[in-house]
Amino acid sequence: MSADANGIRSNPIREMFWTRTGLLLAVLLVVSVGSLWISSAMDAGTWKNLVTALGTGTMISGIVGFGQTLLTATASHRALVTPLIEESKRALRDLSSEYRALNTEFFPTHVFEATTNPDPEFNKLLMTDLKASRQYFFRGFAGRYAAARLLLTRSEREFRAVLADPRETSAISGRARYLLRNEGAAGDYDQIRARLVEEISIGLVGLFLARSRCGSMELAVISEPPLDRLEIFDDSVWLTLYSDVAGATSLYPRTLRFTEGSFIYDMQRAEFQRMHQTRSVQKFKITPDTTRQEFLALYEKITGSPLDDEGFADLEKKFHAFREEFTAVAGLGS
Repeated sequence: MSADANGIRSNPIREMFWTRTGLLLAVLLVVSVGSLWISSAMDAGTWKNLVTALGTGTMISGIVGFGQTLLTATASHRALVTPLIEESKRALRDLSSEYRALNTEFFPTHVFEATTNPDPEFNKLLMTDLKASRQYFFRGFAGRYAAARLLLTRSEREFRAVLADPRETSAISGRARYLLRNEGAAGDYDQIRARLVEEISIGLVGLFLARSRCGSMELAVISEPPLDRLEIFDDSVWLTLYSDVAGATSLYPRTLRFTEGSFIYDMQRAEFQRMHQTRSVQKFKITPDTTRQEFLALYEKITGSPLDDEGFADLEKKFHAFREEFTAVAGLGS
């Protein structure tokens, strides 16, 4: 492939005038025109005939050479340059496909930076993934957001969750330290811990209220849950990085979305299954047929604290207040 001084591909005619062949043709043309012009000013005779013959022969040679060079350049361009261009294009397409495959396997499709308020774009995309999924695997702290999202859906799905054990100090300390960094010097560690224990209670009640949106709910309670929140759907995985110190000053940390087939998706799904199926983990089940009295007994097993109807009504009221505020701020509607 040839190019002019500005980097634009040129045609064979333009190419010709930037080569030694083009220079030779130009010299022949100048000699021919000059000879004919001189002969026109000469008197009839041998010298005039000689100069005219020189000009005519030079012009014929230039025309023939021009035509031959043009045909040769065009054929050469088609035989050599065009296949090279096509081969280069194929190589670039293959390279682009390889890079796209690597991007799909190792890089997130979306990155949502840390914010102090719920990001509507983040929440709408996550809800789109949830509504298109038959499975929803959640690993987090309290499950309030998962319950609120489930109540926004209509179809049933399988729901599994790994939650923090409210009876274990180590299960709460990691999230408490994150929130303490967020609140700064004004934060009180004991108050934050008490608030987090209440959030777990509110989340459990919320999941009970959302039981009709799931064929079944399987809850695993662990003493040392990973700090990062994980949400797995059929076609994507969302990783919220509470472990990211850079985002500790924001209430909602940085979140990454990976698609099915990526290395992160497969790794996180396998890790979730392993964690959920560990024998030492306490497991509880909620179905659409679970009654309130059965849930109250289940609540006591999980938290170690009894819950009566009045306490349930208070937690239910707090959950609905949270759900309404969250869905409004996140732009998810009522």
